[in-house]
Order: sequence, then C-alpha cells, then structure tokens
Amino acid sequence: MPFWLVGTVAVGPLAGEGQTAFAGSAAFQFGAYGVALPLAAIAGLFPMARPLSVGAARALCGVGTGLFADGPARSRAARLRTACWFTLHLGIGALVSGASLALPPFAVGLLLTPLLPGVRTYLGVDGSPWAAVLLPLAGIAMLVALAAVSAAAGALLAGRAVVLLGPAPADRLAAAERRAAELAERNRLARELHDSVGHALSAVTLQAGAARRVLDRDVEFVREALTAIEETARRTVGELDAVLGLLRRDGEGDGEPSGPALDAVRGLVSRSGVPVALETAGEPDAVPAHVSREAYRIVQEGLSNALRHAGGLPVSLWIAVRGGELEITMENPLPATAPVVRPGGGRGLRGVTERAVLLGGRAVAGACDGVWRVSVLLPFGAGR
Repeated sequence: MPFWLVGTVAVGPLAGEGQTAFAGSAAFQFGAYGVALPLAAIAGLFPMARPLSVGAARALCGVGTGLFADGPARSRAARLRTACWFTLHLGIGALVSGASLALPPFAVGLLLTPLLPGVRTYLGVDGSPWAAVLLPLAGIAMLVALAAVSAAAGALLAGRAVVLLGPAPADRLAAAERRAAELAERNRLARELHDSVGHALSAVTLQAGAARRVLDRDVEFVREALTAIEETARRTVGELDAVLGLLRRDGEGDGEPSGPALDAVRGLVSRSGVPVALETAGEPDAVPAHVSREAYRIVQEGLSNALRHAGGLPVSLWIAVRGGELEITMENPLPATAPVVRPGGGRGLRGVTERAVLLGGRAVAGACDGVWRVSVLLPFGAGR
C-alpha cells in the first residue's frame, strides 16, 4: 500500500484532474502500480527485508520453517533474491487484492439480476429472455475464477518463496559451522561428565567393594574407605556443578572453562583407590592452562580405566614436560583374567584420543609385554 500511494502521487500530475488513489481510471491505477513495483524492489534490497519476507511467507503461504534462511541477507546474491521475492509478493498480492475488492460485489450483482430489475436496466439487458439465466451463471463463474486465481497465486508464491528466500551456499556453510560448534561443545561436555563422574563411580565402587569384603575384620580400613567415598562424592558434585554451569550459561561469555589441572594430579592419585607410583619431570607450570586441564582429565581417565579393568593392581604414572611437549605414560600389569580389548578401546579411551587429537597430539593405548600402557603426547610449543 505505501508504494502504491507513492505511485499515485507520482502519476497524478500526468493523469489530469479527478484522478485519485481510490477513484481513478484503470490506466491511472495501473500506472501507479507500475511505479510502485520498482520502489518495492529497492526496499527489498535492504538486509532486514529477508526476515520480514520469511515471516510473511510462513504466515501466508504455509511454507515449513526449516526451508528458509535465518537472519538478514548479507551477500549481494541473497539481497537480489530477496528483492525479487519482495517485488513478486507485493505485485501478485496487489493484483489479487484489487480483484478481491472489485469482483465480488459485481458478481453478487449479477447473481441478483433476476430479483433486481434496475440492474438489468443498468446493464441494458432488461428485455433479454436469457439475462435471468446467463448473468447469474456469469457471476458464479467470476467468483470461481477469482478463487482459482487466488489459489494459483498462493501456490506460485509458496514455490518461489523456497527458491528466493531459501539458504544460499554461504548460509548453509554458516549453519553447518554453527552446528559443528554445537556438536563439539556437546562432545566436550560429554567427555567432562564421563571422565569426572565415571572416575568417581569407579573409585567408589572399588572402595565400597573392598570395605564390604573386610567389614568384619578391619574396621579401620572400612572407616578409611567410607571417608574416601565421602570425599570422592563431594568432589564429584562440585565438578558436576561446574559442568552443569557450562550448560546453563548457554554460550554466554568467552571465558575459558575452569577445572582441575596438572597441579591437582597428586591429589587425584592419592584418592584414586589404587597404588600409584608417580614420577614427574620438567616444569608443569610451563604448560598452558587449557592443555594442563586436558592432561588432568587424561590422567583421570587412565586411572579410571585401571580401576575398572585391572582390579586395583598398581599403576605407574610418568608425566614429563620437555621441549614444548607434555608426555603422559600410564602402565599397569594385565590381570590374569583380563578381557580381550577391542581395537580403539572403549568410550573412555576414545575420549582420551579425542582430547589428544583436539590439541594436535596423539594417544596410543594397548597391551605390551604383560602391561597395559597408555601413552599420550600433547604439544604446546609457542610456534603452535
């Protein structure tokens, strides 16, 4: 409507007196229509025209939500396609709206010609014997044609909406990148939950089982085991709260996630529930914070793996920092009834490998010379 009103103002001086927006001749109306279409095309070039057009297409054409691009049109091609849709939508809509306003009253008049002699006189068919039959049929045909044209226009707009307002290759790439980032974050949170909660449950299960076996013989051991279970559960609740805090944050803020790092490994070893021989070399403080946190989780998962599969056998742990690289090696003797391990390990070992690969490193796990060995190399040099 605004574009058409501007068109009537532009065409008015050329149409002569007596021509107005609502009482002009057909030539005047179509002249204003011809001026309005280029104005609509120009308006459709603005980036925010696409969200408005998408909303109109969803509401008026019944097109599914997932078929449209999200957000303003950024590229030149997207703006041109939006302008085409905007012009087509307003152009066809104006014609159908005009016909819907003008034709129904005229068709109703034709339907009532048998009852209204004045209408027959006005149309000059007062003396025709067929007027009472043909004119009502013409009115019905006019209404049917209007409904058919309106339906065809809606179908045309619905089909063109998907083509002109659908995502461009750049939009699909941006959506894929957002989806990949969301999946990566979900996988990271899943690893955090698996490593922290899984390790705690393994330690609690082992210590509870040991306490049950000596319940009647060693009360002091049972007391120490229950204390360790209590501390493990309390610490795990804190780690779980931290991970859930990341979920509640819902992407707000750019700060790095917090969590235990290499300086907390000795405490982890003391609470692990298995005898661990820990040896370190180099300066752990030289390791960047994000690498240090991932290294802690790798050690935690390695100890959990030993708890679950080695039956509490002693574990040897070496952590070395040298030449811009962090090396972690964990070994434990294979139990006599050790199950055959599938290549690639279970979910926990996959998590270790994923953490290493994301940092540009590598992880190798497998049986060798009667021991189960997990070796991880994490580079963190300044050149990376």
